[in-house]
Amino acid sequence: MPEQAQAASTNGPAAVAMDLLRRARRTWRQSLQLRVVSTTVLLGVLTVGLLGAYLYDEISRGLTEQKVTTSTYDARALTRVAQARWESTTSRTVADLNIAAGDILAGLKPSDPDPTRYVIMARGIENTNATVLATVESGTLGLSSVRSELKEAVSAHPSTQQVQVSDVIIDSERVPAVMVGSQVQVPSAGAYDLYFIYPMNREQATMAFIQKAFLIAGLILSVLVGAVAWVVTRQVVTPVRRAAAVAERLSSGKLNERMASHGEDDLALLATSFNGMADSLQSQIRQLEGLSRVQQRFVSDVSHELRTPLTTIRMAVDLIHESREDFTPSVARSAELLQGELDRFESLLADLLEISRFDAGAAALDLEPVDLRSTVATVVEAARPLALRRGSEVVLDLPETSCEAEVDERRVERILRNLVVNAIEHGEGRPVEVSVRTDEGAVAVVVADHGVGLRPGEASLVFNRFWRADPARARTTGGTGLGLAIALEDARLHNGWLQAWGKPGAGSRFRLTLPRLAGAALEGSPLPLEVGAEVAVIADGVGA
Repeated sequence: MPEQAQAASTNGPAAVAMDLLRRARRTWRQSLQLRVVSTTVLLGVLTVGLLGAYLYDEISRGLTEQKVTTSTYDARALTRVAQARWESTTSRTVADLNIAAGDILAGLKPSDPDPTRYVIMARGIENTNATVLATVESGTLGLSSVRSELKEAVSAHPSTQQVQVSDVIIDSERVPAVMVGSQVQVPSAGAYDLYFIYPMNREQATMAFIQKAFLIAGLILSVLVGAVAWVVTRQVVTPVRRAAAVAERLSSGKLNERMASHGEDDLALLATSFNGMADSLQSQIRQLEGLSRVQQRFVSDVSHELRTPLTTIRMAVDLIHESREDFTPSVARSAELLQGELDRFESLLADLLEISRFDAGAAALDLEPVDLRSTVATVVEAARPLALRRGSEVVLDLPETSCEAEVDERRVERILRNLVVNAIEHGEGRPVEVSVRTDEGAVAVVVADHGVGLRPGEASLVFNRFWRADPARARTTGGTGLGLAIALEDARLHNGWLQAWGKPGAGSRFRLTLPRLAGAALEGSPLPLEVGAEVAVIADGVGA
């Protein structure tokens, strides 16, 4: 139990995160306005960032160059002052020279409490004079702050100033500074290096202020760009959403829906064109509906009107067929042919009436719980005489458990009868296999033969009205050519699947899958449609 609780606590946040991620992806795919605004803001932030980085770098470089220039001029002037004071001094002893050095550096350092420069005087690297003066420092920065590269440069070029920009530590903080080095000649002591260090505290504070201002301005600009993009895209997306809503209402049958058209811009032109298209579609749909009603009524009326003369013809043909033994052989044979064709005509008339009901949307289900094992057994038993004449054996594979489903048994029996009769007719005398299986949500029946099979592409045509794989092939069982088309419509009424698969020389397989509960959606079938590893060709039917 603790392990299960731990697993639940571990999977809980992950599941929530995945759900949020899926919702975000769905929102991103569905919202054009969100994609446009997000892309615009992202590009705006990128542009502002690049521009801000460039301006920041240029301002920093300009401040550094200005600081170097002013520091160089200031150091040159102070060096001349220091050299002049050394030349005017009368001190010759070491003690006096150290005192003079302290006085001279005191005059070189700034008077304000926050020093803008530091002064250091130290013995030159190549100075071999016996008189050695102490290193003089004007503040907290000592000789250790001066890098060896600058010391060597001053020693190598004593007549020119040497400049270097590097970091120094002031009050435990790293601060960039400009260091200017030069040499002065001390009487009786030789060459001494004079270093001026100019910290860039003010420039650093200025850059920090500029950086903060850039960040705030970039954030404000990004928000403004996003707001502008949202307003602009809304002006475009809103009419498109209206068009989509109107199109959905049109597709649901509300043919009088139209878009509001205002102004003379491109969106108004879109609305006008959309309304024109809707008017044209409405006119054509109404025309087609009228033609369809005329056609359905024509078929229904003709089929109905044919029943009266057909009844009379049936009575006469039955009388002639019963008296055929009194006729000559040729006339007797004609009587038998006449009765067979009349049977086929009656079947065709009944199928035409059924098709007209489907086309008119008048077909309805009479649902009841039915164990499809008994229905399949009844259909197979009724088809055995035909199977014996054709030389085929019908193999029935029924499970031991109940295969109950809420169906219209009459329609399901008609579907199965069509499938079994077609399998026997096209089975070339080979066995026909009928299998039934069920699972929690569906019941499936597969009728398989081992006859001529179906060529590629024909599995999507077998449910078309009056279609035949071989137009030259005679209908030996008197089929009307509408059986599979009616079977497909019956499967659709049950919210089921009717699918076909075939391969030349390997036979054909038809699979009927029905939900066990009326109106439920199918998620799969208990029986496979394919044979072995062959790729199934799914019919253009329900749920496929």
